[in-house]
Amino acid sequence: MAVKLLPVLELGFLILHARFCSFQVPKIPSWQMPSFQSASISNHVVQSQFSQSGAIHQEGNLLKESLPETSQSWQQIPKVPEASRLCQVDESSRVGCGEPGVSPAECEALDCCYDIRLHKQAYDGPMCFYGKAVTVQCTMDGQFVLVISREVTIPSINLDSIVLLEATGGPCTSVDSNDDFAIYQFPVAACGARTKVEGDYIIYENTMASLYEVGFGPHGAITRDSSFEITFQCRYLATMVEDFVVDVNTFPSPPPVVQQGALRVELKLANGACATKRCSDADMYSSYYTEVDYPVTKVLQDPVYVEVRILQRSDPNIALVLNHCWATSSPDSSSQPQWDLLVNGCPYEDDRFRTTLVPVDTSSGLQYPTHYRRFVVKMFTFVEKDLLISHQEELFIHCSTVVCQLSATESCEPSCHRTRRSASAAKDSRMKVLVSSGMVLFIVEPPDSANSQAYSQDEVPHELGYGLYGVVALTVISICVLLGVVLRRRLKRRPCLQTTRL
Repeated sequence: MAVKLLPVLELGFLILHARFCSFQVPKIPSWQMPSFQSASISNHVVQSQFSQSGAIHQEGNLLKESLPETSQSWQQIPKVPEASRLCQVDESSRVGCGEPGVSPAECEALDCCYDIRLHKQAYDGPMCFYGKAVTVQCTMDGQFVLVISREVTIPSINLDSIVLLEATGGPCTSVDSNDDFAIYQFPVAACGARTKVEGDYIIYENTMASLYEVGFGPHGAITRDSSFEITFQCRYLATMVEDFVVDVNTFPSPPPVVQQGALRVELKLANGACATKRCSDADMYSSYYTEVDYPVTKVLQDPVYVEVRILQRSDPNIALVLNHCWATSSPDSSSQPQWDLLVNGCPYEDDRFRTTLVPVDTSSGLQYPTHYRRFVVKMFTFVEKDLLISHQEELFIHCSTVVCQLSATESCEPSCHRTRRSASAAKDSRMKVLVSSGMVLFIVEPPDSANSQAYSQDEVPHELGYGLYGVVALTVISICVLLGVVLRRRLKRRPCLQTTRL
């Protein structure tokens, strides 16, 4: 569907407020647009860009600006900012940027991506295409234009959940969309816009947000869905265009906590680093966050690997039992809101993303495996139960523990598939303790350093992989040589066998 836009009169002010989201940027359907300026946001950085080669001509005292003319050349391939990430757009999803036949230099001037492989491969799509960006535009005929990508958040957002907060109908829904993008175009004074005057400026402001699923528990409410809220403005003045972005986030850094009691118990978080292929949940407990690593940062739905263990005990006949585990938004275990993770040692049933219990047995290599309990939680954030808006980025995990005496008839394992738990477990009430984690911090996008600390389950860094292969090869060769020497010595000492025919 083609969307016709007139030149920009004033570039809009874009105010972005992110709660759950990591803004990255969109892939928009292919549509031709006359000259206009736009505000794009990628990793919270504003970029000024044109969407068509040519010029914005002066009308009265309007903005006048031209783009440089450059001849087409396959050798003149521009440097595209953050090309490794922003320009990784599938060919089927690419949206043409600028006029057909735009040169590489002109494409760079448009802040778009250029396919440097086109001179090697047959391709009928756009040579110059939009990278992954969030774009807000103000046109000369008084229109808001917004292009939103599903990859604007981590995890990806549901484009169907995006709404204009004050809209009451009319042209307030998307005018075009595909699986990856939604495009909105509507008059600046429509869809519940707020209007105000500041000096020589007339300001039109609106707010767009996404809906998300909220889970309600007896002591709180949470969500694991991505969400964002964008407040955007168009300021109309005859000779000037401006845009800006505001996004501020600061967090404290408290250390992890270990509670003391008659029974010493520690709760710590594994960092999920795995250096082998096809890692299981149990493999993720090979290393742990230290005090200097807190607060631990996670993206929504990221796994949080929790381990609770008994300290300084060597009795193989006792087992650690987790009666109750829950999360709060503050270090105080009794604070509200709360969200249950384990109830009577079993995953909380009213959570759609149920906690996963990780078995700990003799295959773990631990000296006393019954002294350990492990489980995995999908990262979430608390929301206001009445207003259904997020208000906490911090998460603390707490567990109420007790020691169970192992016997021939009691394994001390939770009976999660029965209607009632077994009451035969001999638990020492004097050895109960409450233990808490350090802060787990919700962030809008994973830090770059995470790539160097943890590897995916399907790939191993080349350096590590080659090192492992070398060690294995050397070990095999050594074993073969040793076996050869042993066999040779045995053959030398073996007596000759004689056969006597009777």
